[in-house]
This record gives sequence, C-alpha cells and structure tokens, in this order.
Amino acid sequence: MKPYLLLVAFFLLSLMMVSCNKSENNYSAASIKDYNPSIVGKYITYQLDSLVYISFGTRDTTISNEVKYFTDAAITDNLGRPSFRIIRFIRKTNTDNWTPDASFMVTNTINTLEFIENNLRYIKLAMPIRLGYSWKGNSYIDTYSANSTLKYLDNWDYSYSDIGVSGTIGTFSLDNILTVDQRDEIVGNPNDPASYSEINYSQEKYAKGIGMVYRRFFHNEYQPGGNGYFADGSYGVTYTMIDHN
Repeated sequence: MKPYLLLVAFFLLSLMMVSCNKSENNYSAASIKDYNPSIVGKYITYQLDSLVYISFGTRDTTISNEVKYFTDAAITDNLGRPSFRIIRFIRKTNTDNWTPDASFMVTNTINTLEFIENNLRYIKLAMPIRLGYSWKGNSYIDTYSANSTLKYLDNWDYSYSDIGVSGTIGTFSLDNILTVDQRDEIVGNPNDPASYSEINYSQEKYAKGIGMVYRRFFHNEYQPGGNGYFADGSYGVTYTMIDHN
C-alpha cells in the first residue's frame, strides 16, 4: 500500500475510534431502577418552596413546608402492571407532626418511569439513559382539547443533560446525579408590563440509589391591561432533598 494511502487509512481508523469513545461516553449502563429505586418503606424528605400569586394575581409570595414522599405499598395500576403507591406527608417545620395530604403512583415499565399526580400521568424517565436522549414526557396529558387548562404542558421534550455527575443538593454532596431538562421557554417579553408574556421552566435531578433529589417547576402567564395580573394557574415549586433512607 502506498504511504499516502496508509496515512489516510490511519486517519480514518483514528476518527472512528474517537467517535466510538464519544458515543460510549454518551451512554450510561444504568437502568431507571438505579435512579429511582422503588422499595416499600423508602422515603425522601424535601424542603418545598411554593410560589403562589395573591392579591388577584398582582404579586407573588413564597410558602415553605417540609414534605415526605413515603413508598407505602406495592400495588397494580389499572392496566394490571406492578406499581407502587406513594403517600405524601406535609408539615410546616421539623417540630410539627406529619399530616398525609396526597397520594401518587409510580410505575417502572423498564423502558419508562410513569408518575401519576393529580390524575396526570408523566413519563419522568425513559431508556436509554444517554446524553441528549429525549422523549415526550407529557404525552399522556390532555393539552389539546378545547377545555384543557394545561395547554402550556403541550409537546414538552424531556432530555438528559447530565449523567453521573457530582454535585451538591441542599446539604448533600452526591456522586452520581442525573439531570432531566423538561422545559425552558419564554413567550413574549416578561419585562414589558404592557404586553402578554408566559414563562415555562421545569427541571428534575435524580441521584443514583436515592431517587429524585431536586425539582424546580415554574409557570406563569401574565395578562396586561389595567394594573396587569398573573392568570389563575400560575405558580412555581422547588423541591430540595433534606433527608432520605
């Protein structure tokens, strides 16, 4: 083989090896169960900061509580699939008693993690766990009918932006965090009180062997005119893990 052909062959082989290495680095051998282990008796406690709009939507305030998500029982969903019931407990401070205030259901289908909250089914995680992999996380939610109040959830692309990174969540230093970006959208100009605007932001983080350790969700819809106001349904929540077993 001529020298220049050898050089070309070597270059192409090197390029293929680099490409393969990049591809391997983009994949994770982890399963959904690794990042969201469902075991009866498991719990995660969060600091919950809820942003709500008061005074007829003209100003906002933040309400803080502690909430505990406790995996209560193994059950089956309405399709007969193995699932788990989660009970949420709430209290104002750590000196108060826990009070149950909601229940949820989680189903690991191996390929997806479905979470039902307020009769809304979200696809929180999906396989393969790979950087940039995306899926329609709100595809089971009615965002299209005429009377839907959840149109802002339409066509969200969930995707993995970090896999296996180290980071700090609250007071915890964690070694293996998975980040799911769900939405980062601004419609109009939020800085102009004379025009309509809308903001939608959602992100969740999961720690291997623990589950969801952080969540931030924010939706507001500003209506101009008069004093201007934020429409009903505008709100935000931030969950930060403060304890787990």
